[in-house]
Amino acid sequence: MPETRRVAPRDVIAVHRLDHGLWVSYLCYATWGAAFAGTGLPNGPVLLAIGANLLLTLAGMAINTAADTGTDAKHRHKFRQAEVALTVGRARIRRWATAEAVAGLALALAAAVWSGRWPVAVAGVLILGLHLLYNLEPVRLKRRGFLGPAAFGCATMALPVVLSFSAAGPRLDPAMWLIVLGLAVLGTGRTALFSVTDRAADAATGFRTPAVRYGTRRALALSCGLSLAGVLLLGGGLWWRHGVLVALAGMLGTGVFLGGMLALPRDPTAVRRMIRYALTPAVFGNLLLLAAAVAAAR
Repeated sequence: MPETRRVAPRDVIAVHRLDHGLWVSYLCYATWGAAFAGTGLPNGPVLLAIGANLLLTLAGMAINTAADTGTDAKHRHKFRQAEVALTVGRARIRRWATAEAVAGLALALAAAVWSGRWPVAVAGVLILGLHLLYNLEPVRLKRRGFLGPAAFGCATMALPVVLSFSAAGPRLDPAMWLIVLGLAVLGTGRTALFSVTDRAADAATGFRTPAVRYGTRRALALSCGLSLAGVLLLGGGLWWRHGVLVALAGMLGTGVFLGGMLALPRDPTAVRRMIRYALTPAVFGNLLLLAAAVAAAR
């Protein structure tokens, strides 16, 4: 289909994987760091940093949609995602992603110059770099066991916190590094867990994801273990930095989705069950962590 076709809003949503409340999670990831900084209302550099986080995340999701078209076409629930990508046009999607990535890096650089904090720009470059390594050949980390979820989890959850936190002014102290480490481990576990539903399609296209490499149930167990470790590390950092109440709220918010895993062992590849019992609780948990961090800053 020619690329002159008018793009509908639902196509933009699908290309950037904003459905099922994921846009809420992206907002949380973009703003957590600024909330953890506890500097009050966001200033100019922080607003630029949040914008950079959102644009770089959108770019990464668009890159993923274009790269995963062949895999999604073989998925019994995601084939419509592939249809949207082909209808919109992979070349057009790549142009969107390029524009978003350039704009995101520009905002990160502007925030770094304005705040005088170069970790802001470094974090932006790392976010984009990990998205590219995860999605593009010849590296394509998605093919390489837990390296894929680690890259994706760091790019979407941990590094955006570094970016917006650094823009707010404070230096990364040991407690904050523990929070970032916890989010990196949690992001790895979550990504591996949510990809269990893609096992058949990934296997058909030669992707050695954790579910393909270790089997569905073992990958589920390993992913839950990593997620729990991430929750505990995050809780330790929050306790150290913000106190016990914020730590408990953060652990509850980020860990509540693990309770939904009890509903999955019968059919871990059921997409609707994964959305209902794992993805949706994770979205609400992300909001709870943000609310707790904002409350602690007052």
